[in-house]
Amino acid sequence: MMFMKLLLPLTSIVLIRGVHGQRVQMDSSKSGFVGSQVELRCQFVNSNPPVKISQVTWQKLVNGTKQNVAIANPALGVSVLSPFRERVRFKNPAIRQRTPSLEDTTIVFNKLKLSDESTYICEYTTFPAGNRENMVNLTVYARPMIQMSLSTPSIVAGTKDLKMTVATCVSANGKPPSVITWETDLEGESNTQEIRNPDGTVTVRSDYLVVPSREIHQQLLTCVSTYNDEQYTDSVTLNIQYEPEVIVEGFDGNWYLNRENVQLTCLADANPPISLFQWRYLNGTMPSTAELRDDVLIFKGPVTYDIAGTYICDASNSIGTGSASVEVIVTEKPQPLSAAERVMGVLGWVIALGIILSIAGTIYLVNKQQRHKHAGSDNDSNSSTPAHKKPSSSKKKAADDFQSPGRFCDELPNTADYVSYRLACNKEDYLEQNSPPIQPPLTFLPQNPYTQHGNQNAIFTYPTPPGPVSSYTFPKEQYV
Repeated sequence: MMFMKLLLPLTSIVLIRGVHGQRVQMDSSKSGFVGSQVELRCQFVNSNPPVKISQVTWQKLVNGTKQNVAIANPALGVSVLSPFRERVRFKNPAIRQRTPSLEDTTIVFNKLKLSDESTYICEYTTFPAGNRENMVNLTVYARPMIQMSLSTPSIVAGTKDLKMTVATCVSANGKPPSVITWETDLEGESNTQEIRNPDGTVTVRSDYLVVPSREIHQQLLTCVSTYNDEQYTDSVTLNIQYEPEVIVEGFDGNWYLNRENVQLTCLADANPPISLFQWRYLNGTMPSTAELRDDVLIFKGPVTYDIAGTYICDASNSIGTGSASVEVIVTEKPQPLSAAERVMGVLGWVIALGIILSIAGTIYLVNKQQRHKHAGSDNDSNSSTPAHKKPSSSKKKAADDFQSPGRFCDELPNTADYVSYRLACNKEDYLEQNSPPIQPPLTFLPQNPYTQHGNQNAIFTYPTPPGPVSSYTFPKEQYV
């Protein structure tokens, strides 16, 4: 009896340990996008075999009620219930074998739907341990569709400073909802609202409001939609229609008598473009010398007092008409240049001179560099071929060794100490200026230089040059 009392608590401890040694492993949460695929993991861990798995059941929790999704039974096989039959399957092929292995009963969802979002339960029926289960929360996301549009294809600028919607950005059917912001240089404001759809998605709409004017025409407006750390952008360019804004150019305040080639031009800023230009003359009938050519009023011939007066240009488009006027004053003589005009003229000359000097300096530097390059190449060629100079046969003498036009033939020393010449030199002929060139060389040094002799009637004879050159007699010559 005492033995039975001790055995009963021991048996209870063994059973409790066996219960806690068996568990079902699953992820706490999973997520996927509409149309994608997701796996829901379910694995049976048994630390105390043997345990017999009699059945595994996947269930979906709907409003607190369990709805069967898929069943795996060793004896009955695999069964996937409607409406999941076409999109749910067991991942482990061993489950479909004749002797199935049910330790891993992970299921795969294909083509996720928003309605698939729920809590799923994986339940194991075992013997003798009983049932073991766990659960996973499946979240299904939906990427939104981003669309941006202008409120109307064309927005007309108003005369009052009233803000109006110029562009709308929509992020439709997103789950979770997007966050919309605007990027622009405009000074406007946004108005955003969320609309919850029956399927659980959310549509976000944001309007951008600004005062329409000609200043914001062609301005860029960008919508930025942020969804799950992803950003999507879309942009539009504003098309603002406005009536013409007109100015008249051409009169410079210096229309004087007999001046030629003067005209007035009507400049207009408008959207849509100008369809009609009209000119008016407030002082009566338009002068006969004025010729209308759309936006230009040309005055033919020289300026006269008859063209003085006020001229108005009317420019029209589909939105409205804009006007501008100018008063033409005709003077007898040209007006002197103002101080500002004189300064501008001087500046113009200075700028032109600076440009010319810059061009000239550039040309000079380029030419100088080219000359240096050519000089360098010539030096290289000369240094590569050494020059051989013929050594001088005699040393250079003093200045008396060269010609002296102030000395006459009779002043020369005796010819005995000189080489023989064939030319008789006459003192009277020496004064003639144009003597023929010397052939052979001009001077010949004496064998005994600077020896004076008293012979005044010296006769000089050139030696016969080598080769075929015959001797030549000069009518006059100077010697030193």
